[in-house]
Amino acid sequence: MADERIIRAHAGIGPRVTGLALVADDYFSARYDLDRIAGVFSRPQHKLHGQSYVGKVLVLRGAKGGVATAWMLRNMAAEGKAPLALLLNIANPIMVQGAAFADLPFMDRFEVDITAAIRSGETVTVDPENGRVIVH
Repeated sequence: MADERIIRAHAGIGPRVTGLALVADDYFSARYDLDRIAGVFSRPQHKLHGQSYVGKVLVLRGAKGGVATAWMLRNMAAEGKAPLALLLNIANPIMVQGAAFADLPFMDRFEVDITAAIRSGETVTVDPENGRVIVH
């Protein structure tokens, strides 16, 4: 299609999914930024404060936090309170491990600033196996 854009990444894991993007030029911690029961960003200083991340393709600047993220992401997925996928400009090994543990599609190290290339509400296809995100 003529209006599709392809954004390439250097790394990705998980299955191919399509969904609505939720984007912010901010960092992400499953432990400190989320109300995992309500399924919303709960830290008042976060740019997505009050918004639901459940079933959305989260597009954020980078990862923060530590080991707790791995089991938190898995628990969120098991309870049906996880994002559909996670796209970060910069991730740490713990975030990648957590996404794999939760079977959550994940990509990072894009050729462009992913938070500037996608807008909230756009439909995106996350294709980790081929290292690309398609914006519809």
